[in-house]
This record gives sequence, C-alpha cells and structure tokens, in this order.
Amino acid sequence: MCHVIVTCRSMLWTLLSIVVAFAELIAFMSADWLVGHPKTSDSKVSTHSTAEPYRPTLGIYGRCIKVANLRREDLCGPYADHFGEIASGFWQATAIFLAAGILLLCAVAFISVFTMCFQSIMKKSIFNVCGLLQGIAGLFLILGLMLYPAGWGSDKVLTYCGQDASPYKVGQCSLGWAFYTAIGGTVLTFICAVFSAQAEIATSSDKVQEEIEEGKSLICLL
Repeated sequence: MCHVIVTCRSMLWTLLSIVVAFAELIAFMSADWLVGHPKTSDSKVSTHSTAEPYRPTLGIYGRCIKVANLRREDLCGPYADHFGEIASGFWQATAIFLAAGILLLCAVAFISVFTMCFQSIMKKSIFNVCGLLQGIAGLFLILGLMLYPAGWGSDKVLTYCGQDASPYKVGQCSLGWAFYTAIGGTVLTFICAVFSAQAEIATSSDKVQEEIEEGKSLICLL
C-alpha cells in the first residue's frame, strides 16, 4: 500500500532541491558571468553618434551586446556554434563539470517530488541516495567554478575585459550575477545534501510509524 508522507523537513528539502537545480541551470545558461568594460554600439556610419556607452556581458558560451541599427537594445545569443568554439579549454572543462552537476541536480529535483509516496528503493533510502547525488553534484560544481577564472586570459575575454585580463585576474570586467548565483547554488547544494538526512529521519520517525499502523494512507506531520 502506498503511503503519502509529508513532513516539514521533507517538504523543505524537496523545495530546496528544486530551487537549487533551477538556480544552477539559469546561471549556466545566462550570459551575465562577466560584465565587460564600457563600449559604444557598433556603427559604421555615425561619426557624430551620441549613443551612450554600455557594458556587454559574456557567459561561458553566450554573450549580450548592442547593435546600433537594431531596435532591440540587447542582442543576446551564443558566440560559440559548437563546443570547440568555447573561449578556452578551461571554460570547456567548466561547461562539462557544471553540466554534469546540473544534470544530477535536475535528476534529484525530479525524484524528490515522488519521495512523498516512495521513501525507499531496493531497500535503500531515497533521501540518502539523493543526498549522495547532491554531494557529488556539489563537487562537480566546485571544480567547474574553480576552473572558470583560469580562462580569463583567453582572447575572447581580452576583447571584453581589456589587455590587463589574465587567468584569475578579471581586468576591466566585473563579475556578473550569474557567477554569484552559481556560487550560492553550490553552497545550497551541500546544504541540501546534509538536510536530506533530516528529511529521511522525519519520514521514518515513530510518529509516522504510528500513523501507518493506524491504517492512514495520508500522513502529514510538522
């Protein structure tokens, strides 16, 4: 018989797992990892243009710029047509590690929704298995974030950040919100991994067992 078990700790872990997965995915897809030094919109004909300077942004595989002859203020999209065109080998490694970590986090987020009905699989606690996967994902994310600054000396970054840019030195650029979101998501990933043990304890407590013995199929506990 399927027992739907909902506790504050298990629900909080589920929500955090979903939030972390989405945060890391959005950060990875964003072009706001580096904010470049001020530039003016590209224009071949305007020598007396009064266009205000803007700051282009550069992501792991995408970028946002302004083009004078387009009405849209920002033109965003991938600068790399395929994996080999990513700015540097370090960023390619970053993309691999981040993608692997995000894939695990998305899998855990999907599984976490079903933990209300199924708390174990093959006699193993789903919470403990998911916590282990989140810990592994966190390690992948850390590796990716550590390698990312090593690619700041690439030609692509020099175009955005000036000739002063070098590995682990951002030059005239500043770090964008996506980088900080990825760091915050990594911290929350490890918090989720630890908190999964609390979720497992909450769903296998004595109170839960008493509710099951009473024949209840829907069990909600604080």
